[in-house]
Amino acid sequence: MAVASKEHEGSAREARTDAPAVAKPRRRRTKVEQRADKMEQILDAAEYLFSIHGLYGVTLKDVAQRVGVHHTLLNYYFTDKKKLFDAVMGRRAEVTIKLRMAALDKYDAETDGAPTVEGALRAFLDTDLDLYGNGGENWKNYGALGAQVSNTTYGAELMDYHFDPVVLRLIGILKKALPDCAEQDIFWGYHFVTGALMLTLARTGRINRLSGGLCDSDDFEAVKSRMATFMAAGFLSICKPQGV
Repeated sequence: MAVASKEHEGSAREARTDAPAVAKPRRRRTKVEQRADKMEQILDAAEYLFSIHGLYGVTLKDVAQRVGVHHTLLNYYFTDKKKLFDAVMGRRAEVTIKLRMAALDKYDAETDGAPTVEGALRAFLDTDLDLYGNGGENWKNYGALGAQVSNTTYGAELMDYHFDPVVLRLIGILKKALPDCAEQDIFWGYHFVTGALMLTLARTGRINRLSGGLCDSDDFEAVKSRMATFMAAGFLSICKPQGV
């Protein structure tokens, strides 16, 4: 009987050991978390639609339909379409500005007052191209939207508001790299750089057709390996001494 009792106790211990652990109840998300998640869904949907149809080709009802909610919910978060558009533009602007500003500051510190044109452009352009190339479809949508609105008056105002500080940081480093260059030539050089960047972010596929498939407008790595070098040569070509 004693042996049987010990065997019974051993089996009971094994049974307790083998018993599945009781799953902990999932924490219910707070209202703040639910609101933040819904806001991200709304901004993603609006970003996608704006990138295709522009500011004036999208309604709040269109965005609500893509999210799968009643349009009154959109009115709860945003009183009008322009406020939604501004929120879409501002959300990712904060990310790209922070990354590029950090890259420019780092490059400026490392070169100790003696930067090169190409080095400055790589800090500015390559950081952004990596973000759009590796950030997934939402970042590509944002890039296409930025390319589209940068050619409109209202969009240009938003570009001024969000991106002027990082652009002027680049200009400041370029002035160090080209101390004898006329200031207007540096600004014209940036104008040509941003035009090429916006066309790249638009991903229209035109380069694919022109090149017979040799080039791909989605190939950000190919752009990154060439753009800063090409643009630096342009700066060096057009730059003239101050006052000339």
